[in-house]
Amino acid sequence: MAASALLTACGSSTGSVPSQAATGAAANFPATPAWQFWFVNHVTTNPFFVPTQYGFQDAAALLGLPTPKWGGSQTSLASEMVSYFNTAISAKAAGIAYAGIDATSFTTPVKNAMNAGIPVISYNADGLVKKGVPDIGTNRLAYVGQALYISGQQLGNKIKQLIPGGGEIAIFIATPGSGNIQPRYDGAVSVLGSSFTVHEVATGAATGQELSAEKAFLTGHKTIKGAFAVDAGSTELLGQALGSSGLTVPNGGFDTTPTTLSNIQGGKTDFTIYQDPYLQGFLPTLQFYLYNISGGTISPSDTDTGLTFITKSNAKPYTASSRFQGSTSAQKYIPRPSGAITNPVATTST
Repeated sequence: MAASALLTACGSSTGSVPSQAATGAAANFPATPAWQFWFVNHVTTNPFFVPTQYGFQDAAALLGLPTPKWGGSQTSLASEMVSYFNTAISAKAAGIAYAGIDATSFTTPVKNAMNAGIPVISYNADGLVKKGVPDIGTNRLAYVGQALYISGQQLGNKIKQLIPGGGEIAIFIATPGSGNIQPRYDGAVSVLGSSFTVHEVATGAATGQELSAEKAFLTGHKTIKGAFAVDAGSTELLGQALGSSGLTVPNGGFDTTPTTLSNIQGGKTDFTIYQDPYLQGFLPTLQFYLYNISGGTISPSDTDTGLTFITKSNAKPYTASSRFQGSTSAQKYIPRPSGAITNPVATTST
């Protein structure tokens, strides 16, 4: 009841320009300006980012703030993202979160925003990270997301478990070279070794073209030993593409779109790797709020959103109709399963 009352109170935010209006107090915090945060994304209509948007909506509602702005590119074009980033700077955003899909395009926008007094956080991707080393060239305050190169290494280890003898495999990737998924491919290849022949197959940024790309490759490579993917769209289509091609081989990839989870439960896909897209919207919003309300003394911190292997044996909690997984917009409490709690795979270096 207390949480319901808080959210009801927070829902009265007007979304006014931050310098002109104040919000009601959130919990025992004082009233603040109606800070407007912005999220710059590379594939704004991709189903992976539905829970990300729910995450920042929920955090803003909890804090009594306007819903963050959402925009950028639908097809992973950095130039379109930079244009939206610059719009956020011109609008005097109270915080800008961006997906750093390459190592150079965002250096100037981040610098301009920070020089203008706007805090910046990267999420989901942090430049073209190699071997788990974060991108500090842009001088953003923090990164919220998965350790991408290390997650790719974990993918490679899983492939070796499923195909112990090695052989010819495909790894599908929506946009080769993109900082959110290329490190995963690179990480996987780094551990597979010479017993594997790996085909890097581009599927395209738009989900509508990914299925045909996968079918075309699989139809021409009937002898492959496995098919894998490093992005949500390519992963969720693997079951259908393999079925259409008449192939039954180990397969898996990343993320928990409803289709991927259904494929796992139905035995069409062996596994997926979870990185928690909801947190990638919720946490930057919370960190911007704390930075602003503390006078800049509580600085955003790097946050690893984790790595969990989901298989048929542990998929059930993720398949429940859930706002946290993007399968419904409904707000509801989901009880935790009883029994032992296991840690996800560690993705941070010690």
